[in-house]
Amino acid sequence: MDMAQPKGVEAKEVVIDGEGAILGRMASLIAKLLLGGHRVIVVNAEKVAVSGDPRRLVEFYRDTVLGVRSHFSHKWRPKRPRSPQRLVIKAVRGMLPKDKRGKDALSRLRVFVGVPKEYAGKASKLPEGFTAAKLTKAKYATLGEIARQLGWKVGASAA
Repeated sequence: MDMAQPKGVEAKEVVIDGEGAILGRMASLIAKLLLGGHRVIVVNAEKVAVSGDPRRLVEFYRDTVLGVRSHFSHKWRPKRPRSPQRLVIKAVRGMLPKDKRGKDALSRLRVFVGVPKEYAGKASKLPEGFTAAKLTKAKYATLGEIARQLGWKVGASAA
């Protein structure tokens, strides 16, 4: 019996436009939808906002997300996410249970930089409380800006 899908509720595909959305709030909403059995597609991942001072955000991601480096050989160090897609997936993954139910839920998530043709015009905006409209420019950075400073090559794939 699958506990993630309540009886009588039909799972559907939800397309979310990440432009101007605050990462943590958006990730918590996505995690809730995924646990409810829905398929979630996030477009414009590079335009998702992360609140805080941009310089400190880059420093934080460089220290924690990129993590431990090997003193011996750069080939042996862990491969860490640098693209906006992978950073969004990492944020959502942290809000899901660490069991089979969470793994199944994460498999229903798709994240894209930009808007693919099949989802053009389908994306829905998040409610006002989930957006960076109330933040000033000095108080947030986009995932695209952070990813570029971490070494993301804009045309590279998310793999």
